[in-house]
Amino acid sequence: MLRDLFTKNTKNTKKRKYASIPSEHIKQDVPEGIMTKCKKCKKIMYTKELNKNLKVCLNCGHHHQMTAKERITSLVDTGTFIEYDKAMVSENPLGFPDYIEKLENDRDKTGLSEAIVTGQGEIEGIQVVLAVMDSQFRMGSMGSVVGEKITRAIEKAMELGVPFIIFTASGGARMQEGILSLMQMAKTSSALKMYSDKGGLIISVMTHPTTGGVSASFASLGDYNLAEPGALIGFAGRRIIEQTIREDLPEDFQTSEFLLKHGQLDSVVSRHDLKDTLFNILDIHVTGGDIEW
Repeated sequence: MLRDLFTKNTKNTKKRKYASIPSEHIKQDVPEGIMTKCKKCKKIMYTKELNKNLKVCLNCGHHHQMTAKERITSLVDTGTFIEYDKAMVSENPLGFPDYIEKLENDRDKTGLSEAIVTGQGEIEGIQVVLAVMDSQFRMGSMGSVVGEKITRAIEKAMELGVPFIIFTASGGARMQEGILSLMQMAKTSSALKMYSDKGGLIISVMTHPTTGGVSASFASLGDYNLAEPGALIGFAGRRIIEQTIREDLPEDFQTSEFLLKHGQLDSVVSRHDLKDTLFNILDIHVTGGDIEW
């Protein structure tokens, strides 16, 4: 009996000693999204700290993608931003299957009406017109509404006589709109040419990724072409180019650093220095908040 009692107590003690908390309970204690893993260095950090650092990795400096609203907040003077054409939304001119449903899903997910936000605001007291793309909406693809909103923003900058700044983040033309999407390349480029002929200042800031028809049109037409560190910038993909020319490409091919080295960019600017850089450019060209036409 004593032996049985001793054995029973020992078993109970072992169970208590090696008891563990169920994994499901642990999951409930750690809210989703509280931590973020850097895509480059794999370091895990608090999402809140990453956001405070403008979504730049605190360990390796990798620039994580920003939403259009986050970028505007980080650059524009508080309370000065006025959005244009917020209610403008895409339709389905080619009758592409499930296109409307996909657009509605992206609107719910991002809170945006389309893949770009346009409007006017001030950067250190200097008035500008902004167009900021958001890669979370249809991969920032360029459809008819994106092209129309950019064109209207350029025309508004011309009307106000203020600089035009565009931030690109796009996978290129939107396949669901076919030729109508490709037409936006000529449309936006023509609008920029008219604005430039009037003496307007164009600043293009390319972010990750800027590819396809966007990189081949308005993204590359700035008086100043800037880019964030490590951004993918190019027209066709690496595999297509390698298959076409039958050669291996450098590891850093189509990065912002590669383009700077080969004269296709004016500067690669860290997100921490971007507002100061934009202000310095604006301050050189603008007197009293207006372009010298």
